[in-house]
This record gives sequence, C-alpha cells and structure tokens, in this order.
Amino acid sequence: MSRKMLIKPFHSIESSAGAPHNWRRRQVLRAGASTLVLALVGPKLAHASSVLGVRVWPARDYTRVTIESDQPLQNANQTLQGPDRLVVDLSGIDLDQALRDLVSKITPNDPQIQSVRIGQYQPHVVRMVFDLKGSVKPQVFTLGPIGSYKYRLVFDLYPAVAPDPLMDLLAQTERKQDAFDRANPGPSAPPPATLAGPATAPNPTNATNPTTPDSTDDFFQKYAQNAAPVEAAPKPAVKPRVPTTPPPPVIAKKDDDNDEYAFSTPKQASGTTRLLTVAIDPGHGGEDPGAIGGQGTYEKHIALDIAKKLRAKIDAQPNMRAMMTRDADFFVPLNVRVQKAQRVSADLFVSIHADAFTSPEARGSSVFALSDHGASSAAARWMAAKENSSDQVGGINVKSQDASVNRALFDMSTTAQIRDSMRYGSFVLNEIGGINKLHKGSVEQAGFAVLKAPDIPSILVETAFISNPDEETRLNDDAYRDRMANAIMKGIKRYFAANPPLAKNRMT
Repeated sequence: MSRKMLIKPFHSIESSAGAPHNWRRRQVLRAGASTLVLALVGPKLAHASSVLGVRVWPARDYTRVTIESDQPLQNANQTLQGPDRLVVDLSGIDLDQALRDLVSKITPNDPQIQSVRIGQYQPHVVRMVFDLKGSVKPQVFTLGPIGSYKYRLVFDLYPAVAPDPLMDLLAQTERKQDAFDRANPGPSAPPPATLAGPATAPNPTNATNPTTPDSTDDFFQKYAQNAAPVEAAPKPAVKPRVPTTPPPPVIAKKDDDNDEYAFSTPKQASGTTRLLTVAIDPGHGGEDPGAIGGQGTYEKHIALDIAKKLRAKIDAQPNMRAMMTRDADFFVPLNVRVQKAQRVSADLFVSIHADAFTSPEARGSSVFALSDHGASSAAARWMAAKENSSDQVGGINVKSQDASVNRALFDMSTTAQIRDSMRYGSFVLNEIGGINKLHKGSVEQAGFAVLKAPDIPSILVETAFISNPDEETRLNDDAYRDRMANAIMKGIKRYFAANPPLAKNRMT
C-alpha cells in the first residue's frame, strides 16, 4: 500500500476526540507567529509620532513655529543663503494633514517667513523648507509636556538684526515730526518745557470719583509748556530766544493709527527735558494664553486690548509716551520684558493681567508690587507663582538664557524701587476702585519676576477675575476695558504729579 494512502483523511472516535486539542495547538502557533511579527515591526511603530497641531506666532521681534506631538520629535536643520531658507528634516514621522496645514498658516504680513514647502522627503522623514524674507538667527529647541500641552518642537526665527526698542521710539518720533511739519507748515511750537512740578502734591484720596475734574492736568500743562505767570502776557513783537545749536524737538506720540503729535522744544540752558516714558506690559501672549474664562475668554487678549487703550491715552498726554513690551499676540520671556523697559529708560512699568482662581466666587481688581521679604498674603504668593510660571508655558530656550545675568538682574531690586512702586500702586489702586470692586483695599506684594527692574517703579494690575462669570462678562465689554485703561492712566498721572521726575542724562 502506498504511503499516500496511509495519510488519507478518515474519521474515527479517536480522531474526533483529538480535534479540540489540535485546534488549540493551531491557535497557539498562530499567536506565536503574530507575536513574532509585532516584535519585528514594533520598533518602527513605537518610533512613529503623531502631530497634534501646528501653530505660528508672527511678530517683528521674532516668529515662532510650534509643532506639537504625542512623542518627542527628532529634527535636523540648517540655514541656506541665496535665497535665505531654513531646511528642517523631521524624523520618525509621516506627512499628514496637520503638517500640511502649516502652509496655510503663514500669513503675508509675517516679518520673517515668506512661505513654507512641506513634503515626504524619505520614508518616515518629512522635510520642511521655510522661504525667508531675510537673514535669521534660528533657535530650535524642544519642550516637555506642561499644562494642556504635550511635546513641542519650537522654531524661533529671530531677525539677524534685532529691533531696538529705543531706536524704534526715536524713529517713530522722527516720522511723527515729519507728519506734523507737513500738516502745520507755520511756526506753532509751544514755549519750552521744564521738569518743574506743582508746589503741592494732590491728595490721592480725592481721585476715587472718575467724574471729578483731574487736578493733575495743571501739572502736565506746566510740564509740557513751562507756563509763564498769567500777568506776563507774551509780546508779539519779541522774537523767541533761539539757541546757537537748537536741540532736536521732543514730541509725544499717540497711537500708531492716524495719530497726531504735540511738539515742545527743550530749554537748552536749564537742563535736559525729556518725555516721560511708561512701559506697558500686556501679560502672557502667543503660546501662553494666560487664564481662560468659562466663556472661553483668553487673558492674553484682554491684557493686550487694555494695554493698547492705555498706550493711546498715554501718548495723547503732553510730553508722555508709551512703550509696549508686546504689541501683538506673541510670547515674550519675563526677563526680556524687564530688559525692554530698561532699554528705553522707562520711568514707570505696568504689567496688565486678568487673574483667575480655583473658585469662581473670587472677584475684584488688585494691584501688586514687588516684595523682598516674602508675599503679603498666601493669595499673593499663589498669584506670583502662577504668573512666574509663564516662561514654562510660553516656552523659552533655556540654553540661550544667561543664568548669571538673569540672577544679577533679579537680585538688584532696591528698597527705594519697592517704596516707589508701593506709592505708585496706591495711586492706581485708588482710581481702579472707582470702576470695580477691589479684591483688597491696599497694594499687595509678592515676588513677581516681571517687577524686578531695579531702577523702575513697577506694578502688576489684575484688572478683574476672568474666572468669575460676572467679571468675565465685564472684561468682554469694550467700555469697561476703556474705563480700566483710563483709571490706570489717571493713577499714573497722579503719581507723576506727586513725584515729579528728575532729569536724566539721556537722549530721547
């Protein structure tokens, strides 16, 4: 009998009884084979990353591109010239719709990026080519998970020549003077300005009613015009004294949309007259939204809008001007905010926020100053810790930071600066109390990093609790934001009137 006949299928009691055993054996073999396949392809699957989102934050200071993923992304990058480009290869990833969306997120007004091209360069390697508008100094770094963010790969594209806040102010001054000269060809400059303040300082307690006439207007009128005694009427026939080398005119700029300028010429013989400069710091920005209200309101947007309104009010004053640490939706590290204020030799610094708390019942406005001996309350300590975490959320390149410089900057705050900040904060708090309930009736203190400029009186204003439903609604009201900006402006004016600034040896 042939062997083939011996293995032909047949059915018997024994073969039927062994069927379940054979079935189980086949299942075990199949499972083992599947495990072997997974073991072979597992490393490749584990290496693959998923892009959760891409974001672009264009600004004149720098443009940031963020790629958020569920796992850390590996990259290689290089800059090329002729034309200027940044080439980035992302490893362990395949081109998907989230990455393709980056193309449409590059806007025409981006100061750094002209366009971006994206393609699958190699298997599991995506290449991005950023066509640039000029030479840049890129900083590329990764950020670990924090808050609602997963892993982030960050590209900060800084212009090769960084903008200078002081030079920007001087350039704006020249442009505005040219515009004024074209609109007013005749001689219309007011008399020279001085730094003399009023004989007696106004009482800040009389400033709580926003409808009361502002008694500090006289100070700023004198400051801007060096007003002569009333009985000394000017004689038309007498020509004004002209110095041998006339100094450049000093002008106070207004908002950058259809703004006008008021000119005043410094006195050559009696010292240096300068513009009073207020540094306005809209909190958070870009990757750092700040607090988010129940209605979806972002603190960073509220802070920026109030800051712009305050800038317009300051710039409308004689011999005053404002410098903003950010004028768009981008992130500025805390130490850079302080450095910008110092660069323009700001006379005052105000950081604008809209705080949040774990309970929606918390309400009211607050003003904070720096403390060198601990926080004035547990709530102030908690608030400072939250605001100081902005750098972690917004994202900074730790390797690019000079730790020794930062420590020196933050350790130089003086007792005099804190004393002046408390006085300055009291004037602002009095005014804010006229439009909103105060969370606490005095200026609070804590270790806010953004208030540590050693030579600039600095305060942080929490305009309202964005976590409170009623106050979030108020913050979304344009009229309320304007009243808040006006209250801060009045407090600043009253502080200057009570504490006339001294002349400084600097060019403005």
